[in-house]
Amino acid sequence: MCAIFGMFDLQPGDDLAALRLLALELSQRQRHRGPDWSGVFVDAGVILVHERLAIVDPASGAQPLRSRNGHLALAVNGEIYNHRELRAESDFDFTTGSDCEVINALYQEHGADFLDKLNGIFAFALWDGDARRYLIARDPMGVCPLYWGHDVQGRLCVASEMKALVGVCADVAPFPPGHVYDSTVGELQRYYSRPWRDYAQTKGQSPAPGKLREAFEQAVHRQLMTDVPYGVLLSGGLDSSLVAACAARYARERVEDDDRSEAWWPRLHSFAIGLEGSPDLAAAKVVGEALGTVHHGFVYTFWEGLDALPEVIRHIETYDVTTIRASTPMYLLARRIKAMGVKMVLSGEGADEIFGGYLYFHKAPSAEAFHEETVRKLDALHSYDCLRANKSMMAWGVEARVPFLDLEFMEVAMGMDAAHKMAGKGRIEKAVLREAFDGALPEAILWRQKEQFSDGVGYGWIDGLKAHAEQAISDREFAAAAARYPFNTPATKEAYLYRRIFEKYFPGEACAATVPGGKSIACSSPAALAWDPAFAAMADPSGRAVRDVHSHALETTL
Repeated sequence: MCAIFGMFDLQPGDDLAALRLLALELSQRQRHRGPDWSGVFVDAGVILVHERLAIVDPASGAQPLRSRNGHLALAVNGEIYNHRELRAESDFDFTTGSDCEVINALYQEHGADFLDKLNGIFAFALWDGDARRYLIARDPMGVCPLYWGHDVQGRLCVASEMKALVGVCADVAPFPPGHVYDSTVGELQRYYSRPWRDYAQTKGQSPAPGKLREAFEQAVHRQLMTDVPYGVLLSGGLDSSLVAACAARYARERVEDDDRSEAWWPRLHSFAIGLEGSPDLAAAKVVGEALGTVHHGFVYTFWEGLDALPEVIRHIETYDVTTIRASTPMYLLARRIKAMGVKMVLSGEGADEIFGGYLYFHKAPSAEAFHEETVRKLDALHSYDCLRANKSMMAWGVEARVPFLDLEFMEVAMGMDAAHKMAGKGRIEKAVLREAFDGALPEAILWRQKEQFSDGVGYGWIDGLKAHAEQAISDREFAAAAARYPFNTPATKEAYLYRRIFEKYFPGEACAATVPGGKSIACSSPAALAWDPAFAAMADPSGRAVRDVHSHALETTL
């Protein structure tokens, strides 16, 4: 995981030396993502800058990656998990051991029609000097961030984080996941589409016994690809605990050697954070002891979280309430992890979207409605949980990987009929996933009810944020919210506070428009509010808003 900056469509009269300095200056704004090395490529039509966080092949994988003949230049933020298989099928003359170099190989062999071959997380810019052609692409789920826009001269600019484009591009916008921009075509094209998006294609489908578990274990195994110390984020909830359990199974062998040699760092470290007495800290300790990880539980105070808010919002580049609530403890945890010398962690994002894990899913009126909401949630994930996990961790140069969003695993998990996933009528959310991993975790953890991360770190966190916002934002100021913020008008003083901080770093309508809006009940899409008449009256992103579903399961079982 790194950072890229690209400037395209340069004109013959452009001062390349001056533009190179500008590109370096803009890319420096995101150097926290890649503190290990910086690389620059300049040609008559393009400037590429890369900020590297060395995870795979730290000795020779510096970017931009050049083909042997010098005709191709590639800047990538991400990891390609199936790179060894792709290398084995290619006749390309590789120059490094970098997993990302297969992108150059595939482009040389297939042109732009290769993206569906990649299983990984990525955002990249590729320059073909012979054809004077460039490609810009982003992974299917948008795990890796990417923004683009145009400067006043009409040059196209792309960057891993929006802050690199602020003040330069008035039309800055997120680059859509699962899409590619080919300069020879001149328009965005979707390259990732799957039959499972349509409920009719999944109706009646059920994976063979053990297939779901096997697919997830293999996803975790693939994502253990690393040449640096790593760990797992462990909240003690179901999702992170399953990631940790699978990682613990494979931690002692080196994935890159087909599990034939001992791993360079065979002891698996796990990390948790919360307020004093938080549910997550208690549960994570139970899991760590059961799995035999070297567990680290960190306590933060409300005031430490509050002090970090401006920097959190500057890094995560959003004013979404639930994202900020959850990003703050994650940001503080990332700093602790970095201080311990760990550069990569596995995390549990994506499971709730795939399996309907949020508590409001109990109210889904049908399997089709349930499935359609999971698809909506996956489509929006790049603006919420993927954004949070990536940017909160990368603020301190720690890469977060998300095995639940592994593309091969998603084919299995999203290809099943949602009827097998549905909760309600006494059936707990994500029961199909819990059943698949029977015996892998302590029973109290395997059947622990959903706690959203911002709740699980301690209920006092959200309550304290609301109380602080009541004092920080006057009634008079809040009454004028619609006049000051006509787009996505803040509905609460807490939302107003975050919007005010966001505007300081990211002024202008285009920046504001990068954040989606709409009402939500416990992280639902706006469409799901129709599932229960009571939802509209009590819309709040906290899991506690679904009061007739949520129970303090941890307190009664641990």
